[in-house]
Amino acid sequence: MHKASMRVDQQLTLASKQLGQSAEIAQCLVSLRLARQVRQSEAAIRAGLSRATAQRIEKGDPGVAIGAMLRYLDAIAPGVTLLQLLSGTDPAMIALERRSRPQRVRDLSASEMKALDF
Repeated sequence: MHKASMRVDQQLTLASKQLGQSAEIAQCLVSLRLARQVRQSEAAIRAGLSRATAQRIEKGDPGVAIGAMLRYLDAIAPGVTLLQLLSGTDPAMIALERRSRPQRVRDLSASEMKALDF
């Protein structure tokens, strides 16, 4: 029997709640990487991972070893723990989230409306 054929599909063995957690971690990693303006290929190299593994991590593949995921996190944001990542307290992530929020629009004053009246 080939070793490849013995590989277990993690998506078939995990409950949907666990798959959801894997996807949540992946989304946090992607957000952090974008907020820190780190290219995926650069983070993979820093972590000693292939680009394919970085892509699997960012897709939430539950078959990726936790050690690889932690090295990827450290490559993006040295010193940040998994708990800190999931808490969403990284200043870069907060700034990115603020920039992506729609801005509130205030009503124009009467004088501003009159100035715009053609």
